[in-house]
Amino acid sequence: MGTKGRAIIGLDVDELLKLLNKAFADEWLAYYQYWVGAAIVKGPMKEAAIAELTEHAADELRHAQMLTDRIVQLGGTPITNPNHWAKTANCAYLEPSDPYITAIIGQGIEGERCAIDVYSRLLKLTEGKDPITNQIVLSILTDEVDHEEDFQALLEDLEEMKKRR
Repeated sequence: MGTKGRAIIGLDVDELLKLLNKAFADEWLAYYQYWVGAAIVKGPMKEAAIAELTEHAADELRHAQMLTDRIVQLGGTPITNPNHWAKTANCAYLEPSDPYITAIIGQGIEGERCAIDVYSRLLKLTEGKDPITNQIVLSILTDEVDHEEDFQALLEDLEEMKKRR
């Protein structure tokens, strides 16, 4: 990282890199959870669930890229061994062992809530101290809030469909 770029950061860069790598691990685990969930999901409104899961998986992968770029820019190295993701992550990998749509989407909501907590903390930590990371985190947080809303809306639609039967 450039000397001036490091100088504008008003917090411990090594600690920030550790937190960014934890978020990076979260994104990869969420990507895989949604990707495999889209492949196995069953039940009513399956196609809507596949569309949401596929879209959100792509967003999680994009988030991992954003975090990678910032980690490298700060002079760090993203976690290079996937075996370390689960050990490092803030949020647990929720194995989609039950393919029924409500289980898969419920896990998505749980994961998004964890991500919202993680990025809310990162946003507060970097506010006024690292404007570049703060902007990246705000962008990711906005997506995670949207994801939770999307998943909740899908569950609400399923509930409404059940009532009408």
